[in-house]
Amino acid sequence: MSETTMNTATGATAARGRGAVALTVARVVLALFFAFSAFAKLIAHESAIESFDRMGWSHGAMYLIGALEMAGAVALLVPLLSGVAAMAFVGLLAGASVVQLTLLDPVNAIMPTLLIVLVVLIARDRQDSTAQLIALVRRRA
Repeated sequence: MSETTMNTATGATAARGRGAVALTVARVVLALFFAFSAFAKLIAHESAIESFDRMGWSHGAMYLIGALEMAGAVALLVPLLSGVAAMAFVGLLAGASVVQLTLLDPVNAIMPTLLIVLVVLIARDRQDSTAQLIALVRRRA
């Protein structure tokens, strides 16, 4: 192998390594973000109650969404579950974008939309673990 080819391969490996580290950091930060958001809903913080009242949704919906966010936050931290959690968050965040656009403040729809890009990158990065999880579930079914 020529020196140029080796340098290119080493550079590509280093870039993949930095990307993997960045996505791992992103998973942890997102898990904290979603856990914080879930916690506000699960303790019925006044800001969460106000938002759900503005939407005309019940407190039961607030608790359900908070529980889903908390479960997803924990799953993002579990390597085998992180890809599936990221895919689930695509749906949750798409719903949040629609709610912001139609029921709350359209300007705030940009945040969940941007987060969708990040969770898609995480889901793509964790596709091997998702395949492992699917194979595990199929073996046990």
